Amino acid sequence: MHISVTQPAVEWFKKEMDAKEGDSLRFFARLGGCSTVQSGFSLGVTKELPRTVGIHKVVEGITFFMEQEDVWYLNGQNLLVDCDEKLNELKFLVNQE
Repeated sequence: MHISVTQPAVEWFKKEMDAKEGDSLRFFARLGGCSTVQSGFSLGVTKELPRTVGIHKVVEGITFFMEQEDVWYLNGQNLLVDCDEKLNELKFLVNQE
């Protein structure tokens, strides 16, 4: 499993979450919302320091990660974080590649 973050998504995080080099952004499983991955759950995002990293990716000095306790959400697949530029919102996709 790994995380990929597209350039449009990186720009979204910089603008909407004031993310900058040295920051850490955590993706976490939360109850509720809409997801094609896990029924009844969705992904949340917060700025926080890692504790027990399950998977991570550093892009432009920003660490994107999921804690070990949340990787179950991916069902062994990879996470692709992208941005719908027309709607100005994130989209999360999973795949086995």
